[in-house]
Amino acid sequence: MKFLSLLMLFFLVVEVFAFKANEGATTPTPKELFFQEYTDCFYESLAEETLNFAAFEKALSGYFELKAQNKIENDRYLTIVDMSLSANTERFFLIDVYNQTIVYKSLVAHGMSTGEEFAEDFSNIENSHKSSLGFYLTGETYNGRHDFSMKLDGLEYSNNKARERGIVVHAANYVSHEYISTNGRLGRSYGCPALPFENYFDIVSKIKNKSCFFIYHPQRDYNRKTELGNFIPNKKLLEN
Repeated sequence: MKFLSLLMLFFLVVEVFAFKANEGATTPTPKELFFQEYTDCFYESLAEETLNFAAFEKALSGYFELKAQNKIENDRYLTIVDMSLSANTERFFLIDVYNQTIVYKSLVAHGMSTGEEFAEDFSNIENSHKSSLGFYLTGETYNGRHDFSMKLDGLEYSNNKARERGIVVHAANYVSHEYISTNGRLGRSYGCPALPFENYFDIVSKIKNKSCFFIYHPQRDYNRKTELGNFIPNKKLLEN
């Protein structure tokens, strides 16, 4: 009898704690559930395990948020640079949103003061030689210091000085598997997301002129302050 009473008391305590744990939880809305299903199916269709799901989920939300604000003109492509990965791996992903496929997967450099093999420190300060996190719009192409290059316009507190800092997409000899084999790690830039020469011109021709370009890292400070990437689009926006 004593054992039965203790058992009943145990289950009562468990129920109370379960109730309190769920007391502050909110039930997802139909719109949230639909977008989560859309995101999961999109990610599965990419069939790319090296692409961090958290990076993809935030990038996709930010893409639709910018689209809803009519800031994106080239809405076919979404670029994700996942700087949580080693620089010695292909962490640049060019995604065709219309067909839900990865068009290109590539190496990409980070700033020389951002880290060695792994990116760790980020900045929006001029001459810091560091990469900047967050959402960008791709800009126009031009011929400059690095020959054929593409401007970037930062949209957040973390990257809004990109244009005045000269943070652009360009090709570089130090971004290659051969460079990694010789030096033990990928080369680094002054803060630009530099790409290999292979497929470079086709990549830039696809993503130039106001497409969504997202540089990701699970840095607490950025993820706490950012105002983009937490958007839940409606069904109509997803279908357009």
